[in-house]
Amino acid sequence: MNYDRNGALIETMVDGVDAPKRGKVRDIYVFDDCLVMVATDRISAFDCVMPNGIPDKGKVLTAMSKFWFELFDWLPNHLVSMDVSRYPEPMRPYAKDLSGRSMLVKKLDVVPVECVARGYLIGSGWKDYQRIGSICGISLKAGYVLASKLEVPIFTPATKAEQGEHDENISFAHIVELIGADIAAQLRENTIRLYGDAADYAAARGIIIADTKFEFGMNGDGLILIDEVLTPDSSRFWPADQYEAGKNPPNLDKQFVRDHLETLDWDKSPPAPELPDEIVVKTREKYLKAYEQLTGTELELAG
Repeated sequence: MNYDRNGALIETMVDGVDAPKRGKVRDIYVFDDCLVMVATDRISAFDCVMPNGIPDKGKVLTAMSKFWFELFDWLPNHLVSMDVSRYPEPMRPYAKDLSGRSMLVKKLDVVPVECVARGYLIGSGWKDYQRIGSICGISLKAGYVLASKLEVPIFTPATKAEQGEHDENISFAHIVELIGADIAAQLRENTIRLYGDAADYAAARGIIIADTKFEFGMNGDGLILIDEVLTPDSSRFWPADQYEAGKNPPNLDKQFVRDHLETLDWDKSPPAPELPDEIVVKTREKYLKAYEQLTGTELELAG
């Protein structure tokens, strides 16, 4: 296992199995009938992975995804167990490193679409609206300002980028071409319902979920919710008591890192710059605060 000087887990290695498929954050170990997904402490921004990580970030992502999986009991998900003793035998000796940051999950056919739901105008959606008055082919009324709440949440899908490549917003018609009208309609329906349920839940706890993304897999039973769910990596979380339309809101998510990087003379292509210690510490604090405020519990970090 490879940890950085701050104790962040940057890369995993397991003897006796093939090297994992490494995403921007997760190391995925593939077995005959299952996967073991390990959330490292790597952090990416602008589709580039930073050279240093955020300690305990992977545990926040894993615990928060588990929390939402359990809350959304109306939709099947891919989680089998987080008990390392139930993982394939080669993984078990690494229980100290894997506990709290890994999941044994079902092996599924992944739908090649990032399913994004937006309830507020921010990020690339705001840029598209300013430029052409629409997002992913959805025309919006005039008069919105930065961080405006939309009249209704919208489904704005994107391509699934490989590491080092950029996600690209695409239209619903494009999704239909990729996977067919029936599955595309189910993706949109589930995405909007998930976002709506989560936004209502979070609002009661003082957090605005401005936007988020979901991923889905498929088996013989239909669509299955996979990967991470409503984490500070995949969502924009805003403290409700500090929100004001027309201003860039304070956040409890990865936007803090993006904002720091925007101040640098960096062209947003690899290699990414190292994050200063103060950015690492503050980002960790924001992730933990988001978890604790949404779940009402402190995250167990021992082990």
